[in-house]
Amino acid sequence: MAAEIRAIIADDEPLARRKLRILLSEEPGVQVVAECLDGEETIQALKKHKPDLLLLDIQMPTADGFEVLASIPNEQMPIVIFTTAYDHYAVRAFEEHAFDYLLKPFDQERLHRAIARVRSELLKSRDGRWTRQMLALLRDASRKTKSDRLVVKTGGRVVFLDFHEIEWIEAAANYVRLHVGKDSYLVRETIGHICDRLDPDQFVRIHRSFIANIREIKELQPCNGGEYIVVLKSGKELSCGRGYRAVLQRLIDRG
Repeated sequence: MAAEIRAIIADDEPLARRKLRILLSEEPGVQVVAECLDGEETIQALKKHKPDLLLLDIQMPTADGFEVLASIPNEQMPIVIFTTAYDHYAVRAFEEHAFDYLLKPFDQERLHRAIARVRSELLKSRDGRWTRQMLALLRDASRKTKSDRLVVKTGGRVVFLDFHEIEWIEAAANYVRLHVGKDSYLVRETIGHICDRLDPDQFVRIHRSFIANIREIKELQPCNGGEYIVVLKSGKELSCGRGYRAVLQRLIDRG
């Protein structure tokens, strides 16, 4: 099914607007929500309708096409296709982030190619926005309900990771790396914050940069000065920081 495109036509020439409206009527899923004959009218229509696509002439009364673009906040900027009879504006148009530049007179085929590209761009944008919204909702839910799962986005996938699967965690600046068997996942979260979310009966912080799953600890090897090396079942060795010896001692005393 074709992606729906809400479009505004902005051109001071009635015949040009009529031709463009007729050409757009041949494109499935394109809805013209407003037609504007000058710059100020275009600015008001953009505020009111917040379209996906703006087909914009350059030379118009009250405000030209570039002045119209300058009035639009970046977060509200639609996809912009310039429609003009003047080729010497092309360089500036693309510097102003125009998506396409249709030189009058253009035909159905040229417009169709432009609309196809717009449709593809909108699908990518909407898919990305949907993914970000879902991740945000899932993260909020996990924080509010003390979930025993983490939601991790990696390689274009969304992975639901059970805490008990995590063998150990290491700090990496403002990120943490979660080690799960042969896999690892990078999450934008501080080690202190993720430590607060973990079950203290299951995880222990042994170093300012390391957290270990208690069930994955195979042995504790004493070192000089009463410190320990924590050896996991996988064979991974982690050092225990001097300030965390008391935590390990409680593990030893607990048996």
